[in-house]
Amino acid sequence: MSSIKQFSVDKADLAKTSLTETPLASRETLPDDGLLVKVDRFAFTANNITYAMLGDAMKYWQLFPASDGFGNIPVWGFGNVIASKHPQVEEGERLFGYFPMATHLAIEAVDVSKRGLRDGAAHRQGVAPVYNAYARVGADPAFAGRQGDYQALLRPLFMLSFLVDDFLAEAEFFGASQVILSSASSKTAFGLAHLLHTRRQPIRVVGLTSGGNAGFTASLGCYHEIVPYDRIETLPPEQATAFVDMAGNAELRGRLHRHFGDRLVYSGRIGMTHQDTAETDDLPGARPSWFFAPDQLRKRAKEWGPGGIDQRFGAAWADFVPMLEKSLAIVEGFGAEAVERIYRQTLTGKVAPSEGHMLSLFES
Repeated sequence: MSSIKQFSVDKADLAKTSLTETPLASRETLPDDGLLVKVDRFAFTANNITYAMLGDAMKYWQLFPASDGFGNIPVWGFGNVIASKHPQVEEGERLFGYFPMATHLAIEAVDVSKRGLRDGAAHRQGVAPVYNAYARVGADPAFAGRQGDYQALLRPLFMLSFLVDDFLAEAEFFGASQVILSSASSKTAFGLAHLLHTRRQPIRVVGLTSGGNAGFTASLGCYHEIVPYDRIETLPPEQATAFVDMAGNAELRGRLHRHFGDRLVYSGRIGMTHQDTAETDDLPGARPSWFFAPDQLRKRAKEWGPGGIDQRFGAAWADFVPMLEKSLAIVEGFGAEAVERIYRQTLTGKVAPSEGHMLSLFES
């Protein structure tokens, strides 16, 4: 292949997409310490739609520039170094990290260590460091085969689940005796539900979901109760409740606030996959607030010291993987048509929660 294929979306209308081709760099045209990486495969989930909807506010669009008016949605995945001008990085190295929806990525390798490196390109600065970091995973069995797919699909989302769980526990759940999660079948939600269910007894975990996803959500075994969206008002309103909003649905958020009133002691916003993002003014109960994961990450990195987060997260991840093995089917898609199909299905909420999609812009 002598060109780079890139899948991008219209920033103003996410239903509009574009597939562009640009010349592929050669080793000779790379800058000093530059790498050319073939994007082998990447995960695509509802979380990537959140990246798109917050593209300007959270600087996601600046990471992988596209043509005027369009943006390239960042994805978590794997790439193989096919050309290197860095003396410590060999061709054939396998990297895990943040990639564009494209066939290739040029990286300006900095801070190279045995475990990883960063992209020092100027346009990729000013964001959370995790978005510029690449792990060197070629010799790590935890990132090989199906285990690697789990890492791409769930590890970034489970880190978010892990940090929300830690934040709620540190705050003693703001006095709540139950936590309600919207979009309960989503991967971030059931990761958080798993942590709450296994580590935070006697906190009660309630999942809100659509009728069509209720069976799958119940089969996960990490919710004490599954409630369809049209039955929210059947929940006892007197119980002190923390709400974690995974979908950003203003109408749903308003219903919960009005139902629980002052007994809604925390209302945290995590994701935003619904395109109706209108706010409801003067809601009773706790004021809705965004949970910003990098803040909690920096706080714990300082408090727990070197390796503290990795050790705790690693133990939680190891406990979570068996749940994935029985609950999640990996579905592979190759080529631009497959990428666009899964993108549109995810954008419109039509991906089955039991599926995890691993994609590639290469045909096979």
